[in-house]
Amino acid sequence: MTAPDFDPAFGAQLETLLRWRRDVRHFSTCAVSEDDMRALLDTAALAPSVGNAQPWRFVRIRSAALRTWLADHVDTTSRNAARAIPDATLRARYQALKLHGIREAPELLAVFCDEAPEAGHGLGRATMPEMLRYSTVMAIHTLWLAARARDIGVGWVSILDPAVVTELLDVPPGWSLIALLCLGYPAELSDIPELERRGWQAREPIADRILER
Repeated sequence: MTAPDFDPAFGAQLETLLRWRRDVRHFSTCAVSEDDMRALLDTAALAPSVGNAQPWRFVRIRSAALRTWLADHVDTTSRNAARAIPDATLRARYQALKLHGIREAPELLAVFCDEAPEAGHGLGRATMPEMLRYSTVMAIHTLWLAARARDIGVGWVSILDPAVVTELLDVPPGWSLIALLCLGYPAELSDIPELERRGWQAREPIADRILER
């Protein structure tokens, strides 16, 4: 068997894809096709996982009532978080940010980790059970890149209470919420991430995050 030839042109395109991945909060009303959704989920399942446990579990949220509840919950949690910021200037900057697109995103996807999957037979997680959650995050990142390659945006909503959302979505016991994702076509494109454009946080040099021992 001959391995695929990932030539320099492909490498350059891959770097471009990584640089253009965005956390999207502003979505157009254009629907994402079922074919595209199926392709994204199929690609997410190609992610690596500890012991090949494949612990990711996806819940597509179709109910309008659930969508409204989730949006209200995130707004309330965000307001509470804002009140906890002691610096008034930073608090105002936080309140000016758009933190989610739950109401307008065409697709909502909750991603869970099965903490005791039968697949994998426990390999690789005896001393680090959190590897199951890390594997689920890998699936999310894989989906995110596949979405960007199709011009579909993804927004990861983290200002929520995982226990409350898990109970609301009525999933099997032993599933842990990893992400609530908004998916859809971005209302705008930029080569600079939104949080950097709005002065919240720029990307810092990788050299500051590398140590040698």
